[in-house]
Amino acid sequence: MNLKDLKIVVTGGAQGMGAHFATRLFEAGAQVAVGDVNEEGLKALPKGIHTRRLDVSKEEDIIGFVNWAFDAMGGLNGLINNAGILKDGLLVKKDKTTGQVVKMSLDQFNAVINVNLVGATLMVREVVAKMVEKEQGPGVIVNMSSIARHGNRGQSNYVSAKAALAANTVTWMKEFAPFRIRVGAIAPGMVETPMTKGMNQKALDAFTANIPVGRIGLPEDLWVAVKFVLECDYFNGRTIDVDGGMGF
Repeated sequence: MNLKDLKIVVTGGAQGMGAHFATRLFEAGAQVAVGDVNEEGLKALPKGIHTRRLDVSKEEDIIGFVNWAFDAMGGLNGLINNAGILKDGLLVKKDKTTGQVVKMSLDQFNAVINVNLVGATLMVREVVAKMVEKEQGPGVIVNMSSIARHGNRGQSNYVSAKAALAANTVTWMKEFAPFRIRVGAIAPGMVETPMTKGMNQKALDAFTANIPVGRIGLPEDLWVAVKFVLECDYFNGRTIDVDGGMGF
């Protein structure tokens, strides 16, 4: 699909990768609607990008946002499912000082699942429903998974969500094919974002030492992959790892 033909939603687009994707799409001539809970970040996006507060953990927010985006852009044929949070922790651990067994709370688990999986799924549901209802095909969806989907210590909640998104990329490819809607996924490794910029430098250096290309990823690295999925009409139902060769 030509980027200039896109009328596309980007969730979690007020900062980091999402803001980069939204800006690059806008520069390429696409119409872009961005949703995020970070209202200050939304204000900082280039003028001409449609913005509205969106909490993807709330179904009513998602439904209202998709309807608004369709009206704001005069149509809708794309989605970058980027919104996500981290609440890392071991499922079970033993405190070295007290000997007490500490368990990940259900709230900590559900907070990540509700944003990274349930919210992402509802975004796909509403965007596709609108495209089908208004006969907006061809269309394209890009899910942001993670290389952590293969399993990573201390991320039971995050891994569950990102693995499910990768699996559902295949499921949705099959379900939406009759409507001419493609679905792909990108799985980043460590990427430079406001979150990683706050990491301890010693820990960041140690992490980087295990990446074969010798650095963490940049938002532009991920944009190259996203752009490929959007533009290549023969790409469908697959997940692309963009991790510098790190893996897990």
